[in-house]
Amino acid sequence: MAVLAYSLGKREINQYFCIKNAKLLSLAAVILLTVFHTVSRYYGGGDTCEWLLSSGRFLGENVWQPYGCMMHKYKSIEAKTCLAEKRVAFIGDSRIRQLFYSYIQIIDPTQRENGRKHENIPFEDRSSSVNVDFLWYPEVNNSLKERLMSWTEDPSVKPDVVIIGAATWSIKLRSGSSEALQQYRANLTAISLPLEQLAEDGEVYWVLQDPVHEEVLSDNRKMITNEQLELYNEAALDTLNSNKKNAKARVRFLGASRQAAMETIAQSADGLHLPENTRSVGAMILMNAVCNKVLRPIDGSCCQSLPAPNLLQKLTGCVFLGSALVFLVLHALGHNRHWKSRPTPPDVESGEEKKPATAAPPLSHKAPFQAMCKMGLIMAYFYLCDRADIFMKEQKFYTHTTFFIPLIYMFVLGIFYSENSKETKLLNREQTDEWKGWMQLVILIYHISGASAFIPVYMHVRVLVAAYLFQTGYGHFSFFWLKGDFGLYRVCQVLFRLNFLVIVLCLVMDRPYQFYYFVPLVTFWFVIIYATMAMWPQILQKKANGSGMWHIGILVKLLGLLLFICFFAYSQGLFENIFSVWPVSKLFELNGSIHEWWFRWKLDRFAIIHGMLFACVYLVLQKCQVLSEGKGEPLFSIRISNILLLISVVSFMTYSIWASSCKNKTECNEMHPYISGLQILAFILIRNIPGYARSLYSSFFAWFGKISLELFICQYHIWLAADTKGILVLIPGNPSLNIILSTFIFVCVAHEISLITNDLAQVAIPKDGGALLKRLLVAGVFTLGLLLMSKSAEGNQGEGH
Repeated sequence: MAVLAYSLGKREINQYFCIKNAKLLSLAAVILLTVFHTVSRYYGGGDTCEWLLSSGRFLGENVWQPYGCMMHKYKSIEAKTCLAEKRVAFIGDSRIRQLFYSYIQIIDPTQRENGRKHENIPFEDRSSSVNVDFLWYPEVNNSLKERLMSWTEDPSVKPDVVIIGAATWSIKLRSGSSEALQQYRANLTAISLPLEQLAEDGEVYWVLQDPVHEEVLSDNRKMITNEQLELYNEAALDTLNSNKKNAKARVRFLGASRQAAMETIAQSADGLHLPENTRSVGAMILMNAVCNKVLRPIDGSCCQSLPAPNLLQKLTGCVFLGSALVFLVLHALGHNRHWKSRPTPPDVESGEEKKPATAAPPLSHKAPFQAMCKMGLIMAYFYLCDRADIFMKEQKFYTHTTFFIPLIYMFVLGIFYSENSKETKLLNREQTDEWKGWMQLVILIYHISGASAFIPVYMHVRVLVAAYLFQTGYGHFSFFWLKGDFGLYRVCQVLFRLNFLVIVLCLVMDRPYQFYYFVPLVTFWFVIIYATMAMWPQILQKKANGSGMWHIGILVKLLGLLLFICFFAYSQGLFENIFSVWPVSKLFELNGSIHEWWFRWKLDRFAIIHGMLFACVYLVLQKCQVLSEGKGEPLFSIRISNILLLISVVSFMTYSIWASSCKNKTECNEMHPYISGLQILAFILIRNIPGYARSLYSSFFAWFGKISLELFICQYHIWLAADTKGILVLIPGNPSLNIILSTFIFVCVAHEISLITNDLAQVAIPKDGGALLKRLLVAGVFTLGLLLMSKSAEGNQGEGH
């Protein structure tokens, strides 16, 4: 009965929920969300600076999340660069002095409070000509007004940034009387004009009063109550910026640190002064408010306007618009023949291809333009998510719960969708799709939860990335060994399907090719595998069956590839010199350096050859009928199977213990290339030795495995945000619902891109050799043009700086 209920449940789900309906729902959700966020941003107060300064929440003990935007954690060198030759003035009482010290500690982490009280404190960093001064003005009075007036009259001493705030001394000295509050309002009115004048050419921030912990206040501070502080904050908010006509001369209010203090003031030693972590939040908020618009950090979306589209982005948009116009014209002229079946895209990552039962019908003239039109709409969504001020972004924050709970849900779903496999061979297509699927889902959860901060998880995910490359080596070796198809058509098909989405994203999102590091990595290794197998002598299974010497020949080829890899792995200088030569450097540089490519290449340098060697051994054993791959049969004899299973389980456990003991990523990454292959082999044996395990697969994971490449790339901009540094927020204030909805849209988009890529590959890569060569020539000229335009743009930027 349980099995029957289980089968009926799955059938019921699949009957009413198909990918076509899901895509329609996701399209409707995108339209509604875009309209909602556009209206709320431009008509409901969507200034990210106001969000940064006014509200937020703690993600952890010391991690502050502003409402709707990302706060960059500034380092000393960044702060010095931003504030070079600038003057910053902190004006106020002892609480402002604490904020001053937290601020200069960002600039110079060695700075500490020196016990000086009730006096001015200067700070200067001579290397960058940064001046930050604390001026002791515990009350808003005439002496403060005179100081501000002197700055407005003499620009040579005027600070670029003013951070000011005071109230507790006025309450304390006058016992919280109503007359003191009235005088405070009058004094604020007196200084509002000079503050607005300072704000015309600089920045002025009024620090709202933080709460106090009344129970631990000393007797001479008992009159400083939270009720009194609220009245003084209201006075400041009402009085300052009373001149609504001059929007430029505007004093900004820092209220977010007050909100943070409400959660931490109980930790205060004297009830008045904030704990250090809360003061650091306020200082970092101010640094973001001042510096984000100057340095434009990718993970600092608060207080930062996005740049206008560049020439390449505009041209790409015109291409998509042109395709849409052609599609509409053809549709109006009656070219309504559609392709009725879209063949399953081949697995270009691992090289496995499955011929469709029937040949796909030829595409109509309208089909490629329709595909480009869809791609243009999808790219518009990418742009809105990560290059426009429409949707909100938030920081990642790792906890064990945010990583492991979704992981458990995912594997439960995967087991729920277990089905009988059509074939029981080792690493059959359904099984490799399943393998890629669950690995991709783990990697997605890893990225969105920020789990790279937890070294044991980081090291296990590194094995998953190596397993992807292992499959690339295994699949492409098997294809070339069995079929011997080294034709240009097949090579271009693989390269097109691997790179189409990334090239479009490079143009639309203005990112370098190496930014999407996995695609350059897989593309590079595919070319290396092709060269290894295609070079003389070409050794195929048919030739090897005739003479065992050819098996030695293929092993010699693999040995040569291993030596090639080792040579470059221990010659970093030569490696960087080769890949730094223009135009090759344009494919492998990131932020003007080849280091990232070197790191990625070296980290998994043996994974490809592990996959090729495994494929070679497996196919030879299969040909010699050493393996038992029948349904329900163990792969080897019972005794050997049990021994191999035990060794594999012990290997897994040993690796997990080792990964848990890792002290830092650098040391563990040095060991990773030598031991990751053992874990991949152990998984393959555990998954394939028992006959019943080979007879089952998860259709849930396999479905995701078919679009794993698109999922990996699309996550950069429409699931994560700020080029993977943060999280896209479609539903503010409800993280769980936001993740569910953004994931739903993200998966639908990735699936549609997979189909679009397959359709365009049929048009872009013709089987006719002459036509293919002409298109390659056009593509080469086009690519060269892009590279020259990019080089020219970089030169102009350099002259501008």
